[in-house]
Amino acid sequence: MQAGSKGISGIKSKAVSSFVYAEANNSKMHHWPQGYGTLMKTAAKTSGKLAQTALLLSLSTLAACGGGGGGGVSSTPVPPVPQSPAPTPTPSPTATPAAVPTNFDTAEYRRSDGPSFHGAITAWQAGASGSGTTIAIIDSGIDTANTEFSGRVAASSRDVVGSRTLTNPDDDHGTQVALVAAAARNSSGIMGIAWNATLQMLRADTPGSCSASDGCSFADSAIASGIDAAVQGGARVINMSLGGDPANATLRNAISRAAASGAVIVVSAGNDGNSTDAGVDPLNPDPFAVSVLQAGGSNVIVVGSVDENGVASDFSNRAGASAASVLMAMGDGVCCVYEGSTIAETTNAQGTFVTVVSGTSFAAPQVSGAAALLAQAFPNLTGAQIVDLLLRSARDAGATGTDGLYGRGILDIARAFAPQGTLSVAGTSVPVALDAATLASSGAMGDALANAALGTVMLDGYSRAYKVDLARGFQRAALRQPLHEALAGAGTPVGVSASGVSLAVTVDRRFGAVPMRFDPVQTAQARVLASSMVTRLDRSLDLALGWQVSADSLTARLQDRKEPQFLVAGRADGLFKRPEAGMAVRYRLGGLGLTVSAERSALLRSDPQRDRREDRLVQFGMALDGAQSGAFDWRLGLGLMREERTVLGARFADALGGGGAMTATVSPGLGWRFGKGWALGATGSLGFTRIDSGAVAASGSRLLSSSWSVDLSREGVLADGDRLALRISQPLRVERGGLNLNLPVAWDYATQSATFARVPLSLAPKGRELDAELAWATALWGGDASASVFFRREPGHFAGAASDGGFAVRWSRGF
Repeated sequence: MQAGSKGISGIKSKAVSSFVYAEANNSKMHHWPQGYGTLMKTAAKTSGKLAQTALLLSLSTLAACGGGGGGGVSSTPVPPVPQSPAPTPTPSPTATPAAVPTNFDTAEYRRSDGPSFHGAITAWQAGASGSGTTIAIIDSGIDTANTEFSGRVAASSRDVVGSRTLTNPDDDHGTQVALVAAAARNSSGIMGIAWNATLQMLRADTPGSCSASDGCSFADSAIASGIDAAVQGGARVINMSLGGDPANATLRNAISRAAASGAVIVVSAGNDGNSTDAGVDPLNPDPFAVSVLQAGGSNVIVVGSVDENGVASDFSNRAGASAASVLMAMGDGVCCVYEGSTIAETTNAQGTFVTVVSGTSFAAPQVSGAAALLAQAFPNLTGAQIVDLLLRSARDAGATGTDGLYGRGILDIARAFAPQGTLSVAGTSVPVALDAATLASSGAMGDALANAALGTVMLDGYSRAYKVDLARGFQRAALRQPLHEALAGAGTPVGVSASGVSLAVTVDRRFGAVPMRFDPVQTAQARVLASSMVTRLDRSLDLALGWQVSADSLTARLQDRKEPQFLVAGRADGLFKRPEAGMAVRYRLGGLGLTVSAERSALLRSDPQRDRREDRLVQFGMALDGAQSGAFDWRLGLGLMREERTVLGARFADALGGGGAMTATVSPGLGWRFGKGWALGATGSLGFTRIDSGAVAASGSRLLSSSWSVDLSREGVLADGDRLALRISQPLRVERGGLNLNLPVAWDYATQSATFARVPLSLAPKGRELDAELAWATALWGGDASASVFFRREPGHFAGAASDGGFAVRWSRGF
């Protein structure tokens, strides 16, 4: 246990009282005949924090614990006698709450059991403190002089039985409940779950009924009056740390009216968990709690008690048949009893001690405070939604799921404040999955998303607004390894031609290692990686068809282009795609040629190991080519590419419009053959992309992209038929442009509407990849040999990325 934490060990007294009733004026009187249990803890100071020491048993009858029945005392083994601690200075009270610091983890916070155990700090950091929210507590009054409540006791607080003051000289049960729910954050004593909430204290104890041994009694009519007063006072939460026999008709009707008004009703489960008395059922909540649940329905939470380890307190009634509406909270050894405005301390020979309390009475206000935090933070929530949210977000305990001991589980404020259900972009029906990528960029976008930020308002399943940075879900394209990709393409080309028809097939080199399949046709298909056919239809018209061959490759064959083969600098389109089918038709007219082509491809992610999903794209092209004087050739290509759900290979979640784009390209090329076997060539491409608009993607989203390469080659360098070539190139890169997004930036709970703003997202990288490769190829030993050496600057278009380089030597022979 850390210094400053408080553990419950040694002998301890449990709250064991029950509410019984006596007939008086035909109304039932609820009361607790025995005092709620208390524990004594050492309070020796160590650097301003409570130091861990042993606990000794101390029974206190300062007040009674609401809820529960039966009698008896349970205990745990006595711990070793501790060393005498140093006396503890009494902390000075603060008259008014101090300014809220940004650091909530203070000594005051660490003295407070409920907030740390239930994760309240998450709500506080989100700005929730209970401010502007009223918690009504129907109990035995409150010590109005205690500065933990200064300025926060509502003017509508009153004695609903007579004209007494709120301060009860005979009982401080109501004060203890109020401390747990809403003790101030004032650098003194403890702090409650909703430390800035307004308290409507409704004193309902029967006059003259309170005693140190028997506690107080409450008439059904008085409790009903308190509930009606809470509704009239605008309380969002009504806490009843009470129990006993079932509510009568008058009280049930008041509870129903409160539920209809939207109030959250919190009631203790009872303290009969270890009772063996006849007529007492410890396996179900107290009869009073059950009747409240029946009258209030989905607006009611029944609260049982657990200790600091999340174990159900033996005094707490079980969830039983009401398990679906039961929530557990800390009610075992809760700090601390006050004397005036400071924590009471007791000094004896063993040291200085503070007094803590136990009972479901003190578990209930933990839940009431949490409900107040939710009501402030999310004013759209109804009482039934707050109840459902607290139950649904409970931390599971005991048997998996809802069970007869812990009910729905243990109060977890942090989880209650986290988004629940399906998230959607505020003001739209567009769903968002926070655990999935909102944008998976492509290689053409490089480092464009490195410093992106997209603050967006999302709504969860309860229509609660959250500010989410969509950029947290951005995934950059994996840095490609083109040399590995090129060498991994294990295929052997096989070709044959006759009578004006040529066939080309690329066969898997691992022919002998292909796993056996049941269908011989499937086996044959698996071994053929790609195939194409070229045929001459007449003297001026040629046709090329391909399976898993790109339209660009078919066009190059029809144009009879013999370009150098490169391993790394060979791809300029930047798209990680797999052609499925292609065709090209070329018409020759004198020295000119016109080629029309089409292709359907599956577009893969640049990192196929991370995601195997595919999207489709369709390309159409038209190219005009010609030659002059036999030394010069030229070509001009126009293209149109339609992507179904991608943008130059990037994938967008629905929150960013879902993707889809149309790209038009202009691709010029020049070639010059000079000297003895020398050739110089250059080609480039400019792309103009229009991104589809949608619920979030606004119109006017466009991209300008480019790619280019320059080649210098010579044939017959070392031997006849060999070729040495140098290429300098830039793969596809977005030069400017991006997405224009229409995103919600604010949410108005009053009107349930979003404020939208135009938010640009640039997809142009700062880096620019430049590749250089020197390649040599020749026929050797009855096969084909090649060698390449390459260098890449700012690979992947990432500015400042380390350059890389390498070389490869390859020899292959067909058999």
